[in-house]
Amino acid sequence: MLKLIFKFFAILSLPTLHKLGSALGWAIYFCSQKSAKIIKYNIKNSKLAIDDAHLKQILNKNIAETGKSILETFAIWQKKEPELLTSIKQVHNWDVVEDALKQGSGIIFLTPHLGCFEITSIYYGSKNPITVLYRPPKIRALEHYILIGRARTGVTLAEANTNGVRKLMQALKKGEAIGILPDQIPSAGEGEWADFFGLPAYTMTLASKLAEKTGATVIMGYGERLANGAGYDLHLTQLDNGAIATPALLNKAIEAQIAQKPEQYLWQYNRYKARRHAEIKRP
Repeated sequence: MLKLIFKFFAILSLPTLHKLGSALGWAIYFCSQKSAKIIKYNIKNSKLAIDDAHLKQILNKNIAETGKSILETFAIWQKKEPELLTSIKQVHNWDVVEDALKQGSGIIFLTPHLGCFEITSIYYGSKNPITVLYRPPKIRALEHYILIGRARTGVTLAEANTNGVRKLMQALKKGEAIGILPDQIPSAGEGEWADFFGLPAYTMTLASKLAEKTGATVIMGYGERLANGAGYDLHLTQLDNGAIATPALLNKAIEAQIAQKPEQYLWQYNRYKARRHAEIKRP
């Protein structure tokens, strides 16, 4: 059944897919009080809105963008690479990648849940090898499609465990790139509590440790979802040395990225929940 569903979305054009996704987003918002509460709370708490009217504008756009994110992900897992690559219209600041490759210390791509985060590694992998960290989904039936959909040309997947971290280190030592979702909640014992938009969020330490150990260039990136299903623009920003030296600094970098396009962040993702056994140590 899942295969048929994913294949159906894969044959749709991007404009059609995003129209359906927008409707799905609103359906989820009205049908799930929990989801609606998290989205509204997180957007308001971020203080990225300058007034109530702006807050409502971000909220309304985000509801639609959330649904688009769900359906486009299903489609991307099934679509062929040539079609996906033609959907990318512009790549901003690619020169930072070329400079980092010349240095030979590797690249750490940090891609938060902003815009189309599935498309970024596919684009980079079409040009250079990249190893991407992933966490197996709670719905085990989805893992097969995740593995197929993300393991593209030039893209190697590394599960979020000791062996996966070893793969990331090996890639960086070879001067290659790795990809991490820096705002994904880590397992207990793999993170620290640090403020994210003013509230404590259990934050990974892995990205900071890898940057410190390897001296790799750290680049934040996201795929901006263009209006009317026109495709995507990739935005790349190189961070200064030491910019993610601590989880608190990492969250600051993520916040700055989100501020560029707050309506396309996955505010439905509850960053403030705790993994089991991960206790908050309050001052």
